[in-house]
Amino acid sequence: MGSLYLVRHGQAQASAYGATDEQGGSEPGSLTPIGDQQALLTGQTLAGVVAGFTSTISGSLTRQRQTLGGILQAFDDAPAATVDDGWDEYDLAGLLGAPTADQLADGRTFQQSLDGALAAWVRGELDAAVPFAAYAARVADAGRRAVAQAGSGKNVLVVSSAGSITLWLAQHLGIGVDQWPALARSMMNASITKTLVGRQGVTILSINEHLHLTDRDGGIATFR
Repeated sequence: MGSLYLVRHGQAQASAYGATDEQGGSEPGSLTPIGDQQALLTGQTLAGVVAGFTSTISGSLTRQRQTLGGILQAFDDAPAATVDDGWDEYDLAGLLGAPTADQLADGRTFQQSLDGALAAWVRGELDAAVPFAAYAARVADAGRRAVAQAGSGKNVLVVSSAGSITLWLAQHLGIGVDQWPALARSMMNASITKTLVGRQGVTILSINEHLHLTDRDGGIATFR
């Protein structure tokens, strides 16, 4: 029996979602200072329950790679991180148009617009450069590659994004793709999802664990 852990990236700059407004950082889409803290805390949490990882993977996006780097600071002998762009997030700006930082800050209104765009994309009603079916196939293929590395006694870590992680979960849980956006919008930054990999396939043990980012004063748990 092996284990596959999936972690959403930490909080990122608005530019990660296609906005032109920069909030600091060495390159567009970098983690915010809060995102850096979230990655470190998630690493410390994982180090408390996992002796080490045999494979560590992230998508190619800056926020994903930086989150993996922050997590691995908690491990002395972590294997070299590998990049699998199959775990990249969908192109939000390509579906919705490039938002401004102010639009992103208006969480409820922005989420409603995003939900509408995702629903139209899933139904094939959105003129997108990448059809939803192609995105879903890419995520499924990336998941198969990660699962193949989670052999008996092995622990695999994947850092990706809310959309890709929850779509992979939906594929395994039999959740209809029309319900997938509702699952995606509930996923917190730097949250942990744990699965077991055995002869009978993948067993999902927990989804979106984020108590390590919260406390009675609010902590640093964020949705975006």
